[in-house]
Amino acid sequence: MAQQHSTFAEEMMAAGRGVIGLLTGDRQAGSYFDLNNRGLAGSFIALLLVTALNAVLPIILGNEGDSIARGVITVALLFLLQIGFSIIVLRQVNRMDGLVPYLVADNWATFFLTLVSAALAAAGLANDFTLIVLGVVVIIVEVNIARLIVTLPPLQIAMFLIAQLVGVSLGLVLISFLFPMPPEVADAVAALAQ
Repeated sequence: MAQQHSTFAEEMMAAGRGVIGLLTGDRQAGSYFDLNNRGLAGSFIALLLVTALNAVLPIILGNEGDSIARGVITVALLFLLQIGFSIIVLRQVNRMDGLVPYLVADNWATFFLTLVSAALAAAGLANDFTLIVLGVVVIIVEVNIARLIVTLPPLQIAMFLIAQLVGVSLGLVLISFLFPMPPEVADAVAALAQ
């Protein structure tokens, strides 16, 4: 049974336990989230908070080339495309009832995983290895959201994840057109490719 919480802090603590449950494959992970419209509102507040952090963190860390607008547009575009492609799959498999629970769990997972990623970047520990580990964690959490929260069968989980991957990939391509790399970065990337 999904929980309802009286304060945002209580909801955040319970959602943190839910995200840990998703990471470990706990079948009770869904019970920690408030999987209705009230919980959806709380999860969007968390997503907005972490989006703001994600937008200002590069500037705080001294990356002068990054802008707040770029950070917010990037997160918004990737989020909208991921959700749009997820909706397409949920509609195809007649499981639109899973949309709100998916959004709640995914928003909270994004909140906590972004906090971990930001903490690693702030501590100077962001490197290729941590990026790979975080990528694996994201895949595990996404599979378990589809499996434990939305309760999709294996083939539909694969469709759901592929749709999200297509949406995010399309978003990354669009972002590269909206915000081209500075010439010095493009030259460095070209030099590495040779």
